[in-house]
Amino acid sequence: MGPVWTSSARQSGHRTEGTETSSGSAMFTHTKRLQFEAKPEQPDPVFARKLQELIGGAWGETTVTMQYLFQGWNCRIEGKYKDLIMDIATEEIGHVEMLATMVARLLEGAPATETTRAVQDPVMAAVIGGMDPQQAIVGGGGATLSDSQGVPWNGRYIVASGNLLADFRANVAAEAQGRLQTARLYNMTDDPGVKDMLKFNLARDTYHQNLWLAAIEELKADGVEGTVAPNALLDEEHTEHATSLWNLSEGDESTQGRWAHGTAPDGSHQMGIIPEPRPLGGPADAPAPDPKLFATYDGSKGSPRDPRLTGVKGMVGKLKEGFSD
Repeated sequence: MGPVWTSSARQSGHRTEGTETSSGSAMFTHTKRLQFEAKPEQPDPVFARKLQELIGGAWGETTVTMQYLFQGWNCRIEGKYKDLIMDIATEEIGHVEMLATMVARLLEGAPATETTRAVQDPVMAAVIGGMDPQQAIVGGGGATLSDSQGVPWNGRYIVASGNLLADFRANVAAEAQGRLQTARLYNMTDDPGVKDMLKFNLARDTYHQNLWLAAIEELKADGVEGTVAPNALLDEEHTEHATSLWNLSEGDESTQGRWAHGTAPDGSHQMGIIPEPRPLGGPADAPAPDPKLFATYDGSKGSPRDPRLTGVKGMVGKLKEGFSD
């Protein structure tokens, strides 16, 4: 079975199943088959609500879809890394499609009238057993772009920094959290059809975690990135603070780990312990406030500083100074 969604990001000039890669072709094409079957044995509107977490939750499939798309679109290295990111991004679109289809099928025959009344009647909401009213009112008996509590998906969930090492590590975390939530949902249903789809999702999340871990090692092997992200300013930072665990807990259990002894994973530092850290800075006292901001103040810090010119006028002044030099 071919992929449900196909990206034509590789502009190689040849055709593959389901896509054209000639100049001017569509970025994505859609094959009218699911990536994996999403057919429950019977409707279950309560579980449909739970499954929303894998669609619109912070660690859901929409998050990784958009995270990988923006990482791929912003990738500055053409070739294997960009193609890899776009491969997985495109696959994740198919995962959203599978889950949305499963939610719609789980909602088949759901009591829409009672669901609408539940918005205003908490007792009725309890009677219908925890269904999500928005799936009926907003989604028309289908999935919505929200989590299991009806909270809308947020673009701030994604990580796409432009630094592949930092991003790939974020991808490992996203796949791990996504697989964790999928595993929990797997144990919340007895429906064989739902469990079969979730088994597929679990397997793909297993591969994706290994994939991003392998890609991190590849970045280092290719000399593109190091171990620490970003691989920069290592000589300019306060290097005396780059090697030691500050033991800020009672006892010394935290000092017994690999992170407190021997050579650091970057191979450039020897890790150690500061058993009783002491403050390195002065008192954490705020300056006198601007009286126009009406902060409670007793005058003990004297008068506030004269306000500095900031914003557009301040920028104009700086530009004028630059032109006059």
